[in-house]
Amino acid sequence: MTGILIGIASGIVSGTGMGGGTILIFLLTFMMGIEQHKAQATNLIFFIPTSIIAIIVNLKNKNIDLKLAILISVFGILGAIIGANISIHIDVGVLKKCFGVFLALIALNEIYSIYKKYKKEKRTDTK
Repeated sequence: MTGILIGIASGIVSGTGMGGGTILIFLLTFMMGIEQHKAQATNLIFFIPTSIIAIIVNLKNKNIDLKLAILISVFGILGAIIGANISIHIDVGVLKKCFGVFLALIALNEIYSIYKKYKKEKRTDTK
């Protein structure tokens, strides 16, 4: 049952374009006690069907810049090969810490973006 709930939550977040894999990795390691390497590899398998569905929906809605998507995909594949080879040789504890730092940086960026938007709106309202 936990696996089903994790899949639904990750799918919803993934469908919104916010990175369901990030949630999936966290939930697999935190709630199910799966080792970080296995959670990340599971995320890669999860990513394939969810991204295909998201691509189809976004192509129908003409939300994709194909030239940019192809360019990013080519270099993303190269980066994935490099990243996968690096992660294989990293200790699980170090990998968890790196993932935690990554999540913290994303959170800080989101908080900063919200703050900037708030300040901009506040300036506009006072004029």
